[in-house]
Amino acid sequence: MSINNTWKPKYTDFELSPYTGLTRESWLDAGRYMLEGIFRHIDSIERPVVVPRKETDVTYPHKYSTGEGLVAEQKAEIFEGLTRSFFIASVMIHNEPDITINGIKLADYYKHQIYKSCCDKEDPSYVGTYEELHTGAFASDPIKPFQQTVETCALVIGLDACASEIWDTYSDQEKDDIADFLKSYAYNPTVPQNWRLFNMLDMAFLYKYGYKIDEKIMGDHAQAIINYYVGDGWYRDGQCFDYYSCWAFNVYGPIWCNWYGYEKLPYVAARIEDASNALMKTYADMFDNDGYTNMWGRSCIYRNAATSAFDANMFLRNSKADPGLSRRICSGSLLQFLTRDDFLWNGVPTLGFYGQFTPLVQGYSCAESPFWLGKAFLCLHLPKDHPFWTSREFENSFDKLGDHEVKETVLKGPSLCFSNHKDNGETILRSAKVFKTAGDMHGMWNYNKLSYNSKFPWEATPSYQDGPAVESQMYVITDEHNGDRLYPNAVFAAGYRDGVLYRRGFFDYKIENERHWVQSMDFADFGVSEGLVRADKLVLYKRPVTITLGSYGFPDNDTQIIRKNEGEAKAIILKGTDHMGSPCQLAMTIYSGWEDIDIVRSEGTNPDSSKSIIVYAKVGSGPRLYDASKPYVLVSQTITRHSHEDFTDDELFPMRNIEYTDPWNSGAFGPVTITMKDGKQHAVVFEGIEADLSL
Repeated sequence: MSINNTWKPKYTDFELSPYTGLTRESWLDAGRYMLEGIFRHIDSIERPVVVPRKETDVTYPHKYSTGEGLVAEQKAEIFEGLTRSFFIASVMIHNEPDITINGIKLADYYKHQIYKSCCDKEDPSYVGTYEELHTGAFASDPIKPFQQTVETCALVIGLDACASEIWDTYSDQEKDDIADFLKSYAYNPTVPQNWRLFNMLDMAFLYKYGYKIDEKIMGDHAQAIINYYVGDGWYRDGQCFDYYSCWAFNVYGPIWCNWYGYEKLPYVAARIEDASNALMKTYADMFDNDGYTNMWGRSCIYRNAATSAFDANMFLRNSKADPGLSRRICSGSLLQFLTRDDFLWNGVPTLGFYGQFTPLVQGYSCAESPFWLGKAFLCLHLPKDHPFWTSREFENSFDKLGDHEVKETVLKGPSLCFSNHKDNGETILRSAKVFKTAGDMHGMWNYNKLSYNSKFPWEATPSYQDGPAVESQMYVITDEHNGDRLYPNAVFAAGYRDGVLYRRGFFDYKIENERHWVQSMDFADFGVSEGLVRADKLVLYKRPVTITLGSYGFPDNDTQIIRKNEGEAKAIILKGTDHMGSPCQLAMTIYSGWEDIDIVRSEGTNPDSSKSIIVYAKVGSGPRLYDASKPYVLVSQTITRHSHEDFTDDELFPMRNIEYTDPWNSGAFGPVTITMKDGKQHAVVFEGIEADLSL
């Protein structure tokens, strides 16, 4: 069996799928490709799904774990590999019951592995019930959750997807044994956020297949889930918003409706259905013209699992998702990853977004965790005559825009703003309502960037040694009194008015500090044809400081660096290629408020390329604390494209005039009016932001 580093679809139909070429047969081929990568490491029906990983100290099983902790991690890894790979294997088995890979019939393999992992206490692969794990060192925590709860949910989804091939072939006693195992996790403590849905799906599966369940426990979880809802299809998952709202709430919720909710809790099912359909109104616009998924939020190693919400909407009785558009996005995101030559390592997805990229990985992940992206393959449960497969790929928002147009979608509840840019096909995401612990750079990379670009994934802290502190798409304030570097760990929403998005960033914010003792900035930005313009105001209580703002990280593969000026405005243009050899460009321009613009080079901090460059702007605030003539508003632009066609001077320097209200032209008070060369005006008004702040 040979495994290629990139997948090329064997079956294409550009009449049915004019944008991606992919069909149901293409997806089945991709599913086999993924399973072949897994089963190259499995040489018998007795060997569990435990795959090799590149060395990392972040993921579990952790090197420093010992005793019961290490045993629990090892058991969890076995179960995670089994159940998450089952996302793909279950629908493949249902479509091709005799599918065999590496000499192993998959239906026999998963039937055997599921039973012994859940029920055979003498087998090394047995993962343990909740009660068996909640002993010894863990017993002192009455609400201790275990990773197995997550995986039981993946298990029941897979068992239902291929019920006739696996579940129905178990004896009654074997079914009862598995049911007892599921009840152990369904009725015991869970994490009070999206994890509640794992317990709900376990119980719903049991109910569907004839077992009595505790309806009061189900009801308690259900009431909590619908009260996490904030509108526009989004749920608050713990403290922040991220793709868990989509690949958890809006996947498990519709499945739960179908298995249990419509019949037993119709009020809750109606709320879940309404939320899923509300998501479908705007969710397609979170993906770019190629269907690319943006690297944003935690668990980015799950990649195109973000598209699974489209398929899950098809579970509903009153599905509103457009089937042709849904398939186009799902297929586009599939191609985004499977056609990369760095996506797989030893046949399995890396712990990264493209290649291995440790900065984005959470400690709750293991080498098998990326198989969560198998949720994207659950669309194969839909029969071949379903509209998802038979409808022609439908136009998206980009197709409806004219040249140079930008479509902005603003969602108040989750405080998300995503813009579709016709000229470069990118989608830029801006988020707020984010609060991370001061110093948690990992959390800030995932959530607190000023913007997230579908084609320029976020960059970690650059590895250079000299010069000022720089972060991509993030301000850094350096206190010149003591050298402290302050980062925006809290970003509050502040509304969207007249085409301008407002937010406030607090630097090194701690809840015990009064707001007036915290350095902050008011962020204001608006979309232009190939990027964003920023006009951000300093809200400082202490000077002198040095302030930097980085552009997107740029893959450095023999990059050409060009510097240009127009009057006092300065620009740096980067022209090069990404890891796969595709052309790309980035230009950052600085206007009033900034002193200079420069670059830093880095290695190992960009998910697309081993080497990278960040263009950054810099200004010092001056030694005087009280001085209204010092710059308050910092104006800049970052634009990108995917060709080597030169940016014109009007694209690099699009502003005709920046008009201030205060007599010092510093932006101290009053509106800042930016007039573009094309005649458009943008009024940035900071007064009133205080009244609109929300987290």
